[in-house]
Amino acid sequence: MPKFAANISLLFTEVPFLARIGQAARAGFKGIEFLFPYEYQPEEIARLLQEHKMKSVLFNIPPGDWAAGDRGIAALPGREEEFRKGVHIAIKYALALGTPRIHAMAGLVPSDADKTTCLDTFIENLKYATRCCAKHDIEVLIEPINTRDMPSYFLTSQDQAHCIRERVDATNLKIQMDFYHSQIMEGDISMTFKKFQTHIGHVQIAGVPDRHEPDKGEVNYPYLFELLDQLDYQGWVGCEYRPAQGTLEGLSWLTKFNGNSA
Repeated sequence: MPKFAANISLLFTEVPFLARIGQAARAGFKGIEFLFPYEYQPEEIARLLQEHKMKSVLFNIPPGDWAAGDRGIAALPGREEEFRKGVHIAIKYALALGTPRIHAMAGLVPSDADKTTCLDTFIENLKYATRCCAKHDIEVLIEPINTRDMPSYFLTSQDQAHCIRERVDATNLKIQMDFYHSQIMEGDISMTFKKFQTHIGHVQIAGVPDRHEPDKGEVNYPYLFELLDQLDYQGWVGCEYRPAQGTLEGLSWLTKFNGNSA
């Protein structure tokens, strides 16, 4: 079975953020991912990771003002300097936590925005981020996100993401393929994964359509997990879903799929 990482921004929210690291470990996970670590000192998170023998596998570069509605700034003209500062903050945390990959969120783009300018901005920002991160053997990820959950998000399809990857032309730029978003926007998950596997750096999962546990909804995850094994996918699978009841109450799927193997 694949290596499953608990997204502790969505899972184990019954306890405070830092306590979720231990909760995830006790539940059988060997890795965690999360949206943002920046409210906490990196040394504090690193100590808990070591204490619970957990790996930090992914988090996001600072996304702008999240509380005010920002969902990333990498494709937003005029905010390049803010993005660049965020890259260096993320690198500092990644080095302290041993996190091998960070995600650059593109951002929300108004319908009347000049999409060509946004694309050029995104590409130049990604070139900067990948150059900086390459010095530390850190991968940069970009992720298509569905427009139902996040209307106006700039990056929405795997094809679009891989076209951008080709234009950036950096070996440490990878695509984050969230099967939940992919199913909503495109479907054909297995064939899309096969097509782009070499350039996919991280996978995430959730049930469709309600973003609950992966054993709920229309996506056949047992088939997809078997496919990942057949294709020798070596990366992590991030569990970025919202529990239907409680986190522990919904984890029977993890035992079923033997997902607690390292």
